[in-house]
Amino acid sequence: MADYPRRLFLQSLAMLALTPPVTAISAAAQPSETAAWLEAYRQPASRLIGAALAGHAAWRRLADLTDTVGNRLSGSERLDRAIAWAVANLKKDGLENVHTEPVMVPHWVRGHEEAAIVAPAPHHLAMLGLGGSIATPPAGLEAEAIVVRNFGELDARAGQVDGRIVVFNEPYEGYGQTVQYRVDGASRAARHGAVAVLVRSVGLAGLRTPHTGYLTYAADAPKIPAAAIAAEDADRLQRMQDRGEHLVVQLKMEARMLPDVPSANVVAELRGRERPEEIVVVSGHLDSWDVGDGASDDGGGCIVTWEALRLMNELGLRPRRTVRLVLWTNEENGTRGGLAYREQHRQELAHHVLMLESDSGVFAPRGVGFTGSDRSRRVVQEIASLLRGIGADEVGIRGGGADVDPSADAAGIPTMSLDVDDSRYFLIHHTEADTIDKIDPSDMARCVAVVAVMAYVVADMPGRLER
Repeated sequence: MADYPRRLFLQSLAMLALTPPVTAISAAAQPSETAAWLEAYRQPASRLIGAALAGHAAWRRLADLTDTVGNRLSGSERLDRAIAWAVANLKKDGLENVHTEPVMVPHWVRGHEEAAIVAPAPHHLAMLGLGGSIATPPAGLEAEAIVVRNFGELDARAGQVDGRIVVFNEPYEGYGQTVQYRVDGASRAARHGAVAVLVRSVGLAGLRTPHTGYLTYAADAPKIPAAAIAAEDADRLQRMQDRGEHLVVQLKMEARMLPDVPSANVVAELRGRERPEEIVVVSGHLDSWDVGDGASDDGGGCIVTWEALRLMNELGLRPRRTVRLVLWTNEENGTRGGLAYREQHRQELAHHVLMLESDSGVFAPRGVGFTGSDRSRRVVQEIASLLRGIGADEVGIRGGGADVDPSADAAGIPTMSLDVDDSRYFLIHHTEADTIDKIDPSDMARCVAVVAVMAYVVADMPGRLER
């Protein structure tokens, strides 16, 4: 994603607590120029928005998850605890058909790790091993380092790579463009004889925080250890090399991959009053990386979609169709949860009306992204007008996510994603800094309102979205 200037949406908690009904009414009172059918949904939308903004229940529940469970890597005991915590609390909320659906997931363990510049002068490197990486030899490894900006420079200097540690120092220019160095960098360097790889973190600089994430090893290249280093340290190595200094780096990693272990997707529903077989999915992924607390990625996405169902149930707003919450397992290093759902529910995918995923943080909401037919897009834009009063009525060009896309692609299901101001998301993404203090409770409440209104109207409107 692009590095946008952050659009601040400031509103004090005191004012928010005092005025939720007014905010809700203004959101639902905008006249529709094109859709008479939408009039029936202004009052329900107003009620949902008002309930979402009336307090900070979602933020408090996320605090409970992150404070008592913390980060939740696939295969870990912490993820098991989070799954049990979610099931127990979903049942307490009175939601229906609360259950788990088994998924086998990978089990990678980080172990002890460290990196440092040895010469020309000692300097500790802020680093995190990349998920799925192999270990160094037990005593670690020490080798000359070569810094390259990109794959083109790596190939041009291929004759200098053998026996060295390759440092990729490609500045962050958006996640989609830069993540290739994290995913493919180890194998690209190994083909030229590199003994290890250090990748400039895929994210914004500013806190000297390394960003972990998953890598893939190509079948036609040796497996070598791979880690992320802070952008500031990558730039230090670049400056030193540009001055002609002889760089020596030491790396030690105990990472290991263990056999797959059982995990589960968590499912809960608000059953439809007329067409329960037709399904609107709202979702987030419960797993996270093993650093920080996974508050933005993606504990917040789980909680705002969960809260949407809870509010519908609390307000007695039972839609025609079923709204199904799915808390995915293993999005971060395998997407096994999304793939398992596709297989376990293949027979009912034809009855899925929409699949929504929230996985870009729960900062100030702008609206939703949507993938579907032009006619369905127009319907979604009409629904989005109900959110104009809270400044969240945009409909972006792309919806979906890593977990919903396998099912959506298999059956042509329209997809949606919560769209937020993500300008600071990649400052904390996959780092120790992904903690709840980075999340504004009022932003999170507005995110709940967006999901609740969208899910309710799509689940209740007389006709279903066109595929």
